[in-house]
Amino acid sequence: MDKNNFYITTTLPYVNASPHIGFAMEIIRADVVARYKRYLGYNVFFNTGTDEHGQKLFEASKSENISCQEYVDRNFLSFLNLVQALNISSDTFIRTTEDRHVKAAQEIWKRCETNGYIYKKNYEMRYCVGCESEKQNSELDENGRCQEHPNRELEIREEENYFFSFSKLQEKLLEFYKENPSFVIPDFRFNEIKNFVKKGLQDFSISRLKSKMEWGIPVPEDKEHVMYVWFDALTNYISTLDWPKETDSNFEKFWIQDKNNKREVVQYCGKDNLRYQAATWQAILMAANIPNSTNIIIDGFIISGGQKMSKSLGNVISPYDVIKTYKPVTDFPEEVLRFVLTHEVANFEDSDITEDTIKNAYITFLQNGIGNQVSRIMKLSNGYLGNEDIEEVLGKVSEISFAKEYEDFLNSFKLNEAIHFVTNLQKKLDEYIQETAPFKLLKSEIETERENGKKILKNCLKELLVISYHLNFFMPKTSEKIFELVKNNQMPGKPLFGRI
Repeated sequence: MDKNNFYITTTLPYVNASPHIGFAMEIIRADVVARYKRYLGYNVFFNTGTDEHGQKLFEASKSENISCQEYVDRNFLSFLNLVQALNISSDTFIRTTEDRHVKAAQEIWKRCETNGYIYKKNYEMRYCVGCESEKQNSELDENGRCQEHPNRELEIREEENYFFSFSKLQEKLLEFYKENPSFVIPDFRFNEIKNFVKKGLQDFSISRLKSKMEWGIPVPEDKEHVMYVWFDALTNYISTLDWPKETDSNFEKFWIQDKNNKREVVQYCGKDNLRYQAATWQAILMAANIPNSTNIIIDGFIISGGQKMSKSLGNVISPYDVIKTYKPVTDFPEEVLRFVLTHEVANFEDSDITEDTIKNAYITFLQNGIGNQVSRIMKLSNGYLGNEDIEEVLGKVSEISFAKEYEDFLNSFKLNEAIHFVTNLQKKLDEYIQETAPFKLLKSEIETERENGKKILKNCLKELLVISYHLNFFMPKTSEKIFELVKNNQMPGKPLFGRI
């Protein structure tokens, strides 16, 4: 029987600023899901990359007096390097300036236009450069500014643009939502987008005059216009699969449903992307006669000190800085961040993360938790158990399986609950050790007590392997190290998570 195919993608961040832990959270969460699906036997394709067009990048390159291409070629590297720095198992990294993406964006434009969903007109709009999008009254604050970028004046633009006939697809979108009741996760975000569509959709501009903003993909058959960045960028989800090649391609394998296997197309994004991913992108797919996504997973924001992360406020946390901070005390500094951004951040709500939050979680759950537990158990094992005892423990590895509760959490993208399940296993093992006191029994002068101590210790080793097994998708290097220590009956050369 053919394996099921699973496609997962993050959004593509703009390269006008260095990556912060908000994007690190998104890419880590997608990685956890991808690793889990591979374990289950799925064929997995995991996409991430960078969004490299639009006015923000155009303005930034001008301010540095360099070309847009030079600017994005330099800045995308910090995102590409983050993939390796966080041990992300992605299968590809797409840039929206690549030829394959440019060709795909132009092709999807042509199909939408051929099918009657693109037209040209003059109009006036209020435009937020920060969001790279037009703003309606409902999206403005009491001062008439964008709620997401209240420090920026909205621009009033009047020009001839191409438009996408969003309004034509309102009923089709609502019918799609009805037929796919778990399309957006969580439910309250799904209700938001359904209500947004029910209120009525407005056609939106999908081009910019090249004379005013030249940095974008050329509109097919019109040299005076470039594509609006959102229309261009959203196409990455299929251009990365080699679309428009539709046969003998990753697009056919991972996006097209067939009779022999079930495909899943999952997109991770923040709540500020809800409208674009769950409505705009789905409408573009419909207009081009391309199948829709399967699920859109909406994360909350990471805030810091009660405020949204912002360079101007000085509360942005760099994933590279976190790795640098913990590198002296652990061989797996990236796994500190992998742990914190799943364990300390709610599944779908906003969460407040500061450097103190990271430090406290490290001390509580890694240094004094799993790290200390591994050292204690392996010290006893190395001192009191022999090769036959270890072989006996390893012989029971085949009996280890995931708890159903843990699998249910992962299957519903509740990664926070899944990693909490693991730290609860560690806590229960600590309680078991305190209750049974093998460290006392093993030193007893009574043989039966010593034997009982060995039996308890072997149970501890098995439970340590259970923890390692459940930790694998979140902290793969830590998981592998624990298994290696048990297999070789060794104490760690240094604590897995030393004192900070």
